Amino acid sequence: MADDMTAPLLTEDYSDDQTLSRPTVAVLGSGDFSRSLAVRLVSSGVRVVVGSRCVNRIPPGLFPDAVALRNQEGAAAQAACVVFLALFPEHYGSLLGLRSVLAGKVLVDVSNAEMLNIYGPSNAERLAELFPESLVVKGFNTVSTWELQTGAHDGSKQVLICSNSTDGKRKVLQLARQMGFHPLDMGGLPAAREIEVTSLRLFPSWSGPVVLTFLLFLFFYTYGFLRGILLPSILQGSRDLFYRLALELVNESLPAVALVILALVYLAGLFAAFVQLWRGTKYQRFPSWLDNWLQRRKQLGLLSFLCAALHGVYSVCQPLRRVTQHRLTNAAYRQVKAGTEEPWDELAVWRSELYLSCGVLGLGVLSLLAITSVPSVGNTLNWREFTFVQSGLGYVALTLSIMHTLFFGWDFAFHIEAYPFYMPPIFLLAAVLPCIVLLSRCFLLLPCISSRLSRIRRGWESKRNCPVFQHHHLQVNGVP
Repeated sequence: MADDMTAPLLTEDYSDDQTLSRPTVAVLGSGDFSRSLAVRLVSSGVRVVVGSRCVNRIPPGLFPDAVALRNQEGAAAQAACVVFLALFPEHYGSLLGLRSVLAGKVLVDVSNAEMLNIYGPSNAERLAELFPESLVVKGFNTVSTWELQTGAHDGSKQVLICSNSTDGKRKVLQLARQMGFHPLDMGGLPAAREIEVTSLRLFPSWSGPVVLTFLLFLFFYTYGFLRGILLPSILQGSRDLFYRLALELVNESLPAVALVILALVYLAGLFAAFVQLWRGTKYQRFPSWLDNWLQRRKQLGLLSFLCAALHGVYSVCQPLRRVTQHRLTNAAYRQVKAGTEEPWDELAVWRSELYLSCGVLGLGVLSLLAITSVPSVGNTLNWREFTFVQSGLGYVALTLSIMHTLFFGWDFAFHIEAYPFYMPPIFLLAAVLPCIVLLSRCFLLLPCISSRLSRIRRGWESKRNCPVFQHHHLQVNGVP
């Protein structure tokens, strides 16, 4: 870490005169964030002065030697333009005596909200009310102390910045770039309400997909419990089957969840295509529920991969179970008792070979989809490559997964024994939606449908949406 921070992010060689001529940036506060910010600024070739309420309590060596330590008034006075307030919002009132010193300077508020509330005034807006003669800018609150100290390796880290002052915002944007970050202008100071709660949200884009995955697992697990354990134990007097809860029932539920979620990933795109075909244009926004669904496809796909991978691990563990060994022993005993020397079930052999092969291939293709979902990998692909992997290979993975399910079921779905208590097996329920998705995709591949959809996505609109444009199009191109 020390080696990273001793190498400046800027390669210019500053002489002593140039160093003295560089503007000074002040950081008010001497906590962990203040230290990390000062270290990052120094490594970026910026002169830094740190202001503290009690300079004498700062232990030696806490800040780099290039950082000047002053009291808050001295640091604010020494700052040329930009002053970072590395303080908790409740301490802003202690700076009111520095209003005259801070007048005309850019105050960068790096605080976060204490609760998820975007309707009241933000910390930055309160700061602007306390210091009306200063230029208040919100920024750097989404950057942690660790990210500040990781040198130039985090150049892709975005810094959200907003302010009502164009000049103050411009200076902070320039400073953020100099520090190796990618600043993002979020607009005026009211945007600080949203920026301040960004760090408080826990996986905001994952909450819906995770809840959906859990509910699907709960449904299939409960359904399997009723069908295969509880009802047979109560109504048929079967021996204790509750041992299946720990592993066997989980292993039955996971592939069903993985298959349904993978189908939901591509069902969203099919809905979008049908909406565009119905409207005859691509220039109308999708409904909010469909728009959110489309934005969560990556999370759904990764959760599908997780369930499929867990299913694979559970399946590998099947031979290690005591009950499996017991079943093999009983089967061997019955074979000896019946006098069968070499039993061979041709259909069963083909069934196991086919469903295992499709399952392994499906998991392999799904792994490739998961890898390309990682930003560092996906960013290396152009749009055509990314579309081929996520859409083309995605449907291949869905097809292989359906084949794995159908080969596993074989002709079992046509036997009356498969429906105890009039309840179909889990794999049959899980295969319904994916089959509908594949059939819908095949429908969209019909030439008459795919050509119309392609034209819509290239900007063509039906006459009811843009009659003037269509009339002009006919006159120019002469195409009916």
